Amino acid sequence: MIDNIDGARNMIASDPILTEVVRNKLDSIANEMQIKLIRSSFSPLVKEGFDAAASLFTVGGELLAQGMSIPGFSAVLIPIVSRVFEAFPIAESNEGDVFIMNDPYLGGTHMPDIAMIMPVFVEGRPVAVACAISHHQDVGGSVIGSMPTNATDIFQEGLRIPPVRLRSAGVINQTAMDIIRQNVRFPETLEGDLNAQYAACLIGADRLRALAARFGDDALMEFFEAILDRSEAMTQAALRRLAQGRYSYTEELDNDGIDLDRRVPVSVTVEIGEGNAHITFDGTSPQVAGPINCVPSTTQAAVYYAMRAVTDPSIPTNGGCFRPITVDFPERSLVNPQVPAPVNARTATAKRVALAMLGALRKARPGRVGADGAGYLLLMILGGVEADGRGFLIGTLTSGGSGAFPRSDGVDVIDTETTNCMNIPVEAFEMEAPIRIKRLELRSDSGGPGQWRGGLGLIGEYQVLEGEVTFTHRGERHFNPAQGTEGGLHGACARTVIKRIDGREEIVQSKAVVKLRKGDEVEFATAGGGGYGLPLERDPNLVARDVSDGKVSPTVAREVYKCPY
Repeated sequence: MIDNIDGARNMIASDPILTEVVRNKLDSIANEMQIKLIRSSFSPLVKEGFDAAASLFTVGGELLAQGMSIPGFSAVLIPIVSRVFEAFPIAESNEGDVFIMNDPYLGGTHMPDIAMIMPVFVEGRPVAVACAISHHQDVGGSVIGSMPTNATDIFQEGLRIPPVRLRSAGVINQTAMDIIRQNVRFPETLEGDLNAQYAACLIGADRLRALAARFGDDALMEFFEAILDRSEAMTQAALRRLAQGRYSYTEELDNDGIDLDRRVPVSVTVEIGEGNAHITFDGTSPQVAGPINCVPSTTQAAVYYAMRAVTDPSIPTNGGCFRPITVDFPERSLVNPQVPAPVNARTATAKRVALAMLGALRKARPGRVGADGAGYLLLMILGGVEADGRGFLIGTLTSGGSGAFPRSDGVDVIDTETTNCMNIPVEAFEMEAPIRIKRLELRSDSGGPGQWRGGLGLIGEYQVLEGEVTFTHRGERHFNPAQGTEGGLHGACARTVIKRIDGREEIVQSKAVVKLRKGDEVEFATAGGGGYGLPLERDPNLVARDVSDGKVSPTVAREVYKCPY
């Protein structure tokens, strides 16, 4: 144990290997927190879909380590931690204090994502912060599941929680918990998920205290600074390897959920300097009436994700990576809306920001960035009352294909661009709700043709077995396909059709909130990724394999790839 700060600095400076050992230990602590969070949660979106994240922060509010989870969540926690300690200074906190917050306009992301912040103390001194954030399946609002794609103000989206002390020296603030429970549809599930977050933070605190007992709190905090400084220096070196200049790219969202026929542009300009990067959004849509508005915390997280994707993957991900990156957020824009603009569907915009960033950076580092991916997470929420009077709620997370890469095909049905969620298994889904999944399979011909083929989307079909169900559909890529590059072709667009029991069919225009009844079916197909390189340059053996696997039809093989089938 090192008893003084000068000794700690000398040890760290002379032993970079030990610093790296400590860094890996911090990563393992964050991963252990993540496992505890997932395994202890109640809602399917977390315990099956992994829509949650755990991280460690310094007392100064910089990201120190993140679990293997949703990268965008860890970056979103940066302004949340800052805002919490503005309201409750860490120097005035006590061991066992726990804070929560979800307000998007105070640094959060959208209301279902409730963050929990716990200062970690060693012998009465705060040395770090343990954090856990989860998507809660319902936080009130106008629609079950709290994701109304037709919302026109934030007050329709659920309970807004400013920074609140949920535990004081370990004792629960029962008044705050009662207020939260009174405003949500499934209070036991929400409280259970909050307790899972608390368990994850306790794990982080215990492991950090054990680390401090080994090295001393002064040395531990010096390790933190050395780890952050190293990532900063490595990121600056990686940015110097990019071609300096200004690079722009524009993506389009299908609509805002209100005006279903108006496309919404997301334009990004990246200026690469000498070891730094500056991002602007000139040309991006003003804030819109519907809930695809994206507050700066989430926009910034998408920017950070894209910059990490094109820099050196060996760089440890922490707050040091973000120091050389600056972002301008235009006032009252899609990426910086003002109260009371709705924001619940902000994931669609965040993913498109990340894709536009990657499209721009493709020009700065040729051969590093692939074609455009589907770049969206189809969220479908089904909720209602079963025959025995019990309420039910199930949300599904479904992806499309990634774009093809310079030397390989895209990945089928994978969640990318800031999120990293899992599909909910059929068995788990059907246990939670009176819904039958009749079909779930890869979508043939959905990947954009090219020398390297884009990843495939998914086809699924759900049937309502009983009762009346409120169905929320947050989709994208119904009108704007993922573009190919270097001669590759675009992927297939998404589509969703509601098939009524009386034979009528209703096409969903990307976003909708509708009622389903017994016997009604929902058939959806997610988008494919764009292709890379000319289709005629694809190895015929790969085409033959795709046809054999059912990923490409004989017709496309003949007409696009010019292979004899």
